[in-house]
Amino acid sequence: MNKQVAALTARMILEAGAVKYSAGQPFFLSSGWASPVYIDCGSLISFPRIRESLMDLAAQTVLARAGFEQFDTVAGVEASGIAYSAWIAERLSLPLLYVRRKPLGFGREAAIEGALAPGRRVLLVDDVTTDGRTKMARVRSLRAIDARADHVLVMFFFDVFPETMQLLSELGISLHYLASWKHVLAAARASGYFDRAAADDVQRFLEAPARWSLEHGGIGTFPR
Repeated sequence: MNKQVAALTARMILEAGAVKYSAGQPFFLSSGWASPVYIDCGSLISFPRIRESLMDLAAQTVLARAGFEQFDTVAGVEASGIAYSAWIAERLSLPLLYVRRKPLGFGREAAIEGALAPGRRVLLVDDVTTDGRTKMARVRSLRAIDARADHVLVMFFFDVFPETMQLLSELGISLHYLASWKHVLAAARASGYFDRAAADDVQRFLEAPARWSLEHGGIGTFPR
């Protein structure tokens, strides 16, 4: 993890107002977890300077970690990852496609929109991952049509569920990300984005996310 990249990413996320905190009513994430905070990375696309800087950092990060000639195409996750995947594909000079949430039509390519020859090395791109299960499902969809999908790039990774990295590793998936909650919370404390009570509440969630979620109406165990 590049500390400078993480700090810059956290600053951009906060400057865009993409971190939402709710003291009374928790957010329910698509993965089923209840959380006192929510990262709206989708809103970053409306800030051109932040967007351009973030995409430069993302491209540099994945090239540094994975290599410069390791991919044949970029795939976005429908719909949250499509914009980010398009910008990353442009920077890496690679073809683009996206992976559907649900297959459409018939045949082996029903799960994707775009052209993908068997054996192509795919970089899967999305905005955020919480527990990683959505990304694992999209990787399986790509592998089912004989793509080599071993790398996932996201702008923000929760990094609070220890099972996530274990399961990704078991599937042979390398996760690349720019910042996690550790970095954003540190920046939020330092900048005053969160007052002390809010920051402490977020810290309690990060230290025991399953317990916090269960106590607030969300799932309390990591689904497999």
